Amino acid sequence: MSYRFETAQAVVRQGVVGIVRTPDAESAVAAAAVLLDAGLHTVELPLTNPGALRAIEQLGARYPEAVLGAGTVLDESAAVLAIRAGARFLVSPNLNTAVIRTASRYGVVSVPGAGTVTEVVQALEAGADLVKVFPASAITPQWVRDLRAAVPQAPLVPTGGIGPDEVSDWLAAGAVACGLGSALTKGTPEQARERITGLLGRLH
Repeated sequence: MSYRFETAQAVVRQGVVGIVRTPDAESAVAAAAVLLDAGLHTVELPLTNPGALRAIEQLGARYPEAVLGAGTVLDESAAVLAIRAGARFLVSPNLNTAVIRTASRYGVVSVPGAGTVTEVVQALEAGADLVKVFPASAITPQWVRDLRAAVPQAPLVPTGGIGPDEVSDWLAAGAVACGLGSALTKGTPEQARERITGLLGRLH
């Protein structure tokens, strides 16, 4: 069992969180395995997939060193189920203090969503470990740079519409990591694998 601060460090260590959006548990496990086998350590499985919890359980047994999280966690009951399935971090598109409290209660990292400076500060006040800036397609790296000039303690994870070639710009602007979904996983497993190894090679 790791502490929350250790998990938070692990989530951002590579600067990339892979997001696997598939329709069922089997496809989620297969897609996540490609990312993990390619060297990515942190993977999020959104609960919009009805098989996400089962996939997290299966992946946790197969990849005990991986940092697996649940995405689209909208309420406390979903948070508890995700934690029981083995999720080590909870990501939300919005700011729900009940989800943050639940994560804190069980020693799990919370990553609520925020789209404004006010929401970012409210997330920090509520105890968020990291703050998902969503959708990133609506802003620019300069927005992150400007926000952190005023709120330098904000650990931001831009997500939504970011491509592999853009990650370094967001990190240079002050983001602690970026969430990438289809831009990272699209194509054949071989193409995804090459994309991931290339991205990680550029960042580290």
